[in-house]
Amino acid sequence: MDRRRFNWLTVSCLAVPGLAFHATSAAVSLADVTNTQASQGLKAALEQGARAAVASLGQPGGFLGNDKVRISLPGYLEEAAGLLRTFGQGKRLDELVTAMNQAAEAAVPLAKDMLVNAVKTMNVQDAKNILSGGDTSVTQFFADKTRAPLGVKFLPVVKKTTAQVNLADKYNQIASKAAGMGLIKGEEVSVERYVTSKALDGLYFMIGEEEKKIRQDPVGSGSALLQKVFGALK
Repeated sequence: MDRRRFNWLTVSCLAVPGLAFHATSAAVSLADVTNTQASQGLKAALEQGARAAVASLGQPGGFLGNDKVRISLPGYLEEAAGLLRTFGQGKRLDELVTAMNQAAEAAVPLAKDMLVNAVKTMNVQDAKNILSGGDTSVTQFFADKTRAPLGVKFLPVVKKTTAQVNLADKYNQIASKAAGMGLIKGEEVSVERYVTSKALDGLYFMIGEEEKKIRQDPVGSGSALLQKVFGALK
């Protein structure tokens, strides 16, 4: 094993709040973790987090029932929602929110293979950035590697789902009503692209949440390798 290649991991982990290494730990020490194990452990953590996030979001209620990622109305409609409800548009607004979240739930499962592949092809520099990048490093890693291609992959599914629930029609009806009341002025927004973007935001957010859990409780992850690697970094 090339110990020099492993030095960056030691330094980076010492520099990251909450990941400080205690040399007197009674459990496994960093010296007992090889460079290969460290790389495998990090990849295992990211893959586990990605799979868990996809499983959580890609089911009925995955977005709609989660306050942290629920997709709300586009900003200008959200601002106009109160007045629209007073004019009897409350049901349509609720249907629109439900349809947007259902579209995201249908698209997210398509992300699994691409996320897993991103982890498998992770290089040393990617690992450095994750370990030294703070709380948003995992989100940034996946966004950099997958956001653009996933957006392309999600959009047809979102369009198909929105067509099935008449999302575009619901959106246009609400937007038209708001425009007629002077609440919005001719904004041309693709509701499908809006939903796609918000679905990706929610996905990366949940991946970050899953990764935090693994770092905080590697034993609870159920993986001996994760326990060894991340236990040594605590």
